Amino acid sequence: MEQVLCVAGPTACGKTTLSIALAKQFNGEVVSMDSMQIYRGMTIGTAAPSRDEMDGVPHHMVGIADPSENWSVARFAEEAGRCVEDILKRKKLPILTGGSGLYMDAVIAGHGFAPGETGSPVRARLQDELKKNGIAPLLEELRTVDPESAEKLHPADEKRILRALEVYRHTGKTITQHNRETRARPNRYAPVYIGLAYRDRADMREQIDRRVDAMLAAGLLEEVRALVDAGIPRTATAMQAIGYKELLAALDGKCLLEEAVGEVKLRSRQYAKRQLTWLRRSPDIHWIYWEKTRDFVRALQEATEILTPYGLQ
Repeated sequence: MEQVLCVAGPTACGKTTLSIALAKQFNGEVVSMDSMQIYRGMTIGTAAPSRDEMDGVPHHMVGIADPSENWSVARFAEEAGRCVEDILKRKKLPILTGGSGLYMDAVIAGHGFAPGETGSPVRARLQDELKKNGIAPLLEELRTVDPESAEKLHPADEKRILRALEVYRHTGKTITQHNRETRARPNRYAPVYIGLAYRDRADMREQIDRRVDAMLAAGLLEEVRALVDAGIPRTATAMQAIGYKELLAALDGKCLLEEAVGEVKLRSRQYAKRQLTWLRRSPDIHWIYWEKTRDFVRALQEATEILTPYGLQ
């Protein structure tokens, strides 16, 4: 397996800055693993790097999709995988960077995506049945065909119940069987992980709040308004991103701007906590911890020491 470098961590921890420094040192290119940076016109709220911030380092999977599109994990992994393959063919190091752990795992695995996506006929029929009859008969159907999945799912978890039935109706194979077969297959790439995090969670929370304030000052509200004016549906996946959904409510007069900003900060902190929970499952991440402030010179030195034994220098 070809090696790839992965830079992971919670939101606002400096992944992009360190990745650019590592790309310069290790002849690499950055592939964004952020599920929302793929959308055009959402630079501020997703903290997508500007041309100046990229500092000459090629970035992939940034601003490539229309905000009205709804991308699945499978589609993201397929497109990002093409980027990784191209980088490897040119004898450069792919640096997978971002906080969307599910998307990063999917790209590294390179397989195992069960059929089905938003807008498919099977999904549409299931959503029709849900609307007409509620979740109870669908959950009962799942208990019949895939009791193992049904046992794990709460009756209120409509999204996963529908997904499990979608896979079964589409393939005749349960999602339990599909997942078991997927876990048995080797990954497509051999990842080396660098993780960034604050040693003190309070410092992380303060940094997140400061970044939200900076986004507002940079024009996040105007960015959201521009998406609305461009006709992007309020139900689009892009408009559910943290920062956009809350400010959209303020623009619609459903809450005060100050209340919306407070909600953005809260949801961002909650998201960071979930990201850390996801990442802590992996024993393979080499963690670099920030103290009160972020010292990227020290982080680059530590990362280089970590990566040298892997032959990446």
